[in-house]
Amino acid sequence: MSAISARRGHPVARLALLAAAGGLLATVSVLGLATPAQAHNYLVDSTPEVGGTLTELPESFSITTNEALLDLGGEGAGFALEVIDADGLYYGDGCVTVSGTTMTVTPAIGAPGDYTVVWQVVSADGHTVSDEFPFVWAPTDASVATEGSAAPATCEAADGATDSESDPVATNAPDAAADSPTNANLSDVLWIGGTVVLVGLAVGITLVVSGRKKKN
Repeated sequence: MSAISARRGHPVARLALLAAAGGLLATVSVLGLATPAQAHNYLVDSTPEVGGTLTELPESFSITTNEALLDLGGEGAGFALEVIDADGLYYGDGCVTVSGTTMTVTPAIGAPGDYTVVWQVVSADGHTVSDEFPFVWAPTDASVATEGSAAPATCEAADGATDSESDPVATNAPDAAADSPTNANLSDVLWIGGTVVLVGLAVGITLVVSGRKKKN
């Protein structure tokens, strides 16, 4: 057997390889556990109901997701809930309120018929999530109908100024992903995983060197 073959089969060398492999496996396992935390929020409840029939105006129209929403600055930047009729007219003042897992707006609607809710929220991981769904408006009291507008309304700020974007659904959230708690946790996970790998490699190298000294 050659000297190279002997070294490859040496128990200490095998231990070194196992130590390095163990560090790598630990890192993969940690990252695997971190993956679910990166999932975006998803819809769990709404008013009106998805595909449902609304017969009277509720206290608010709302979108509720599975996790808390990320409202940086508390001004609803990147959030929108728009009600659109079959003719493409918009209803509502464009002002959203975000609390925990729910976004709400003051309800407004026009004549009976088919409508669409278009919504957008900022997910817990800092990314925007949007979708739309239909519902039917079949009121028992037609007096609640209001006039629609050809474009989405822009919410007026407390000082009377308006937001710079005319269509909030098309607005991208600020760079929330870089500062979100979830991404900070991911950085910690990557740092810890890298440390584990380095420690594993260091132990393996130490074992190989010690084995060679004993052999000599």
